[in-house]
Amino acid sequence: MAPAKRDKIRVVIAEDQAMVLGALAALLEMEADVEVIARARNGEEALRIVQEQRPDVFITDIEMPKLTGLEVAAELKRRGVPVRVIILTTFARAGYLRRALDAGASAYLLKDMPAEQLAEAVRRVCRGLRVIDPQLAAEAWSDEPDPLTERERQVLRMAGEGMSTLDIANELNLSEGTVRNYLSEAINKLGAANRVEASRIARAKGWL
Repeated sequence: MAPAKRDKIRVVIAEDQAMVLGALAALLEMEADVEVIARARNGEEALRIVQEQRPDVFITDIEMPKLTGLEVAAELKRRGVPVRVIILTTFARAGYLRRALDAGASAYLLKDMPAEQLAEAVRRVCRGLRVIDPQLAAEAWSDEPDPLTERERQVLRMAGEGMSTLDIANELNLSEGTVRNYLSEAINKLGAANRVEASRIARAKGWL
């Protein structure tokens, strides 16, 4: 009797650039043991799809509209959704890696990696392994710790995108005074002169 057919690894991909999203899906669909079951163009859509579809692996970029890939990963972890998360990004920064691991990611990969390594990473995380560039991992634990709270990070990122204090307050259902306090704390922690400089410093270190 022929052996039973092994189930494919079910994957959801989140990427806001349509061309990159299509290329990633096409690459993985060439693998006999991988099936891309859904694609998302922003963080909120990704969170909804992963909760509904319950894939084995979720591959996400960091920078996305509405929710970042790291925020989606953290929320999936908080909600106890059983999925392996792969962060696929251009950011070779220790701060991002450390936040990805804190959010429960199983892999942190750079987009300039050889294409065939992505499918192998999918297989490895499905086996419960972690896939991280060794040099970047070493940098993550020797680098200075991230001083920002999640709310400070969120407010500072929105300010760095050009949103006013009032806009941020309305978006997050906070008072303007509370938003100003978060911004002030972030600016002080980063030793910056203003919110623009604070955003630049935090982004350069991978804290946004």
